[in-house]
Amino acid sequence: MEVGQMQRRLVEFTKSLFMEGFLDGQFLQLQQLQDESNPDFVVEVVSLFFQDSEKLLNDLTSALEQQNVDFKKVDAHVHQLKGSSSSFCEEQNLEGCMRCLQQVKQEFYLAKNKFETLFTLEQQILAAGGSIPATEITSF
Repeated sequence: MEVGQMQRRLVEFTKSLFMEGFLDGQFLQLQQLQDESNPDFVVEVVSLFFQDSEKLLNDLTSALEQQNVDFKKVDAHVHQLKGSSSSFCEEQNLEGCMRCLQQVKQEFYLAKNKFETLFTLEQQILAAGGSIPATEITSF
């Protein structure tokens, strides 16, 4: 695939991520912090987010699978995610917690996949000798 086609594909994919709500103005701000001295800044920050989130999801899973669930511990993990599921901890509703956890995991892996695709497209463009087109919020 030629560089121009890859760049157009990246622009279209980025537009779809904005329209689906995976990207917003904060992502653009993050991109502005990236420069020649740290060309992988965005990838590194997003990767750290996913690593931390995955660990948190694993901790939540482990806490909810205990014989005697410590809902205070679960609540502490949930507050880190800042989800509406914290009310289930207050009620000590294991089934509700498990449902919310599954939903969060599903959204987590969907978002992670989208970002991996975005970064793979960028890497392919750079490997082919192209440059990453600037992302402008006005084009979405």
